[in-house]
Amino acid sequence: MMFSLSSRLGAGAAAFALAPCAFAQSPSTPSSPSVQQMSTIVVTPSRTAEPLSQTLGDNTVVNRLELESTPSASFAEVLGRQHGIDFVNYGGPQTVSTVNVRGTNSNQTLVLIDGLRVNNATNGLPALNAIPLNSIERVEIVRGAGSSIYGADAIGGVINVITRGEYEKPFSAYANAGVGSYATSQYDAGFSGASNGWTYSLYGGYGQSAGFNATKATNYYANPESDSWYRSNVGGQLGYTWMPGQTVIVQAYQSSINGAYDMGVPFFNDRGVQTLASTSITSKNRINDIWTSTLRASYFGDNYQTKNAPAALLPGNPEDGKQRFRTDQSQYTWQNDLKLSSTQVVTLAYDRLEQRVDGNLSDSGWPSPQFVNYQQTSQYTNSYTGIYRGTWGIHNVQASVRNDDNSQYGNFVTGGLTYGIDITPAWRATVGANTGFRAPNFNELYWPMTAFYVGNPNLQPEKSRNAEVGLRYAANKGEYGVVAYYNQVSNLIINQPIVPGDPWSMYSPSNVDKAIIKGVTLTGSQRIQNTVLRGSFDLMSPRNEETGALLPQRAQRVFKFAADQYLGDLKLTAEWFLTSERTDSMSGGTLGGYGLVNLAVSYAITPQADIQFRWNNILDKSYTLVQGYNTPGSNVFFNLAWRM
Repeated sequence: MMFSLSSRLGAGAAAFALAPCAFAQSPSTPSSPSVQQMSTIVVTPSRTAEPLSQTLGDNTVVNRLELESTPSASFAEVLGRQHGIDFVNYGGPQTVSTVNVRGTNSNQTLVLIDGLRVNNATNGLPALNAIPLNSIERVEIVRGAGSSIYGADAIGGVINVITRGEYEKPFSAYANAGVGSYATSQYDAGFSGASNGWTYSLYGGYGQSAGFNATKATNYYANPESDSWYRSNVGGQLGYTWMPGQTVIVQAYQSSINGAYDMGVPFFNDRGVQTLASTSITSKNRINDIWTSTLRASYFGDNYQTKNAPAALLPGNPEDGKQRFRTDQSQYTWQNDLKLSSTQVVTLAYDRLEQRVDGNLSDSGWPSPQFVNYQQTSQYTNSYTGIYRGTWGIHNVQASVRNDDNSQYGNFVTGGLTYGIDITPAWRATVGANTGFRAPNFNELYWPMTAFYVGNPNLQPEKSRNAEVGLRYAANKGEYGVVAYYNQVSNLIINQPIVPGDPWSMYSPSNVDKAIIKGVTLTGSQRIQNTVLRGSFDLMSPRNEETGALLPQRAQRVFKFAADQYLGDLKLTAEWFLTSERTDSMSGGTLGGYGLVNLAVSYAITPQADIQFRWNNILDKSYTLVQGYNTPGSNVFFNLAWRM
């Protein structure tokens, strides 16, 4: 008998409730499986270092071992394997990729690289497709509004990418080489270490693929050809501790992806090139036994350039089909951590963010295109943040408040308060509430008047109120958790016709709607001898309160399950992913739910070398993330990894 997807999701949820399940965390070594690195230190939840197991809220870490287990995956795909997160791309890893954290939009989640803001100022989106896995040491994920700690755009949460570096050894190095389906190949290498007060790291990588056709035949922009991509990255850091408690660190990072996409003209190779670049210098100084001061100056640039046929073929086009969008962000921070006792920490911080944009925007007029720019090209924000983290026996508190003073929309104050109680050494209950906001981006504020759209400089930030309760169990061989949350987002910015009812009316953004996102997430992990089980189940209701309609691209039920089996130096992994139907963001129609099964094998040839094989979508399931765009079929990837 055939079961519907809803039946399978129900069965999956039942299996989750009755059997050991897990976070998407990786075991420690092939020969010694463990569920969670209990001593993992994180900085994102409170802006200061603390053990992950002691943080309050729904926080997780994707460690280096898990990243290495999926060498061919994109960053968005890795995020999509974590509970409470869905991802979407428009026809392949080289195209625009977005994530929805707890049902929020991608521009409502703040993405950082080493603490630097990645969300660009033009459309508010982070360039996830330009962040390769080989550059990442770990990913720290904080779910729930984080604006009271990090400011704008942290309504759904904060994702902080920590770039590579291993400083516990005098010297370590690694290299990877892999090939797979769609003529894909990837190579990366790096080294790092610490000696005589110096720390250093240098890493780089290159990958390419012939790709698959990004668009379906029914898509208006369909072009029957494979859409290739090329990706490269390089980065590193140099630090020096010139006396105990006094350290200076210089970091640099650059990543670029050149990817094809379809714009509807046969035999024209439409391409987009996205480049991210950052540099920073940090001085961390222990003033005395209580006070540590951190000064940081940094720059982050996001440059996106396209060349497509419609613009290139227009007569008189001065840019030969090229369109360009660039964001430059200078960020300055002075953070002061006051350790009042071993269990009481106060953080006071000042941040200044200066944003500048440049755009060569084409209004596709005929017979001659019109090239225009933004009406305003810069803005700045001064921010003041206070955070308190304290513990009294079994009681734990984190409180935060922040004021963001923006040159466009003025002052915006956010706050957060979370309380946790250790019922027993293994059980912790938490309850928290916080507020958040998303700042309107330059496209929404200052897009010049073109044929169909104009910006609205009178927009105000979107606002959110989030509340959640959680219960977590942690022991040597397993972890389980449940979190229930309620997030009300008001002042939503949507595009609507300036003249209602007029099909030819120009569109402009405005603050009108309200959304309510509520849900429950079950997570857990269990080790049974040489077997590790991991999984999660998300049940969510994301709706527009004004219309009652489901928010697009959000599934109401998502089940993720995986099992690792260790047989000496051999590791076998099976993954099962199920999702319910969603509303398409482009057509407004319904996208069917789907299920995927993946397999992976890893074998330690020597203590320093592994060979890995991964088979994604082994049943060659046909599924759709966005109407009119293709997704990969059954595909494989082989990788040889070496480290010392």
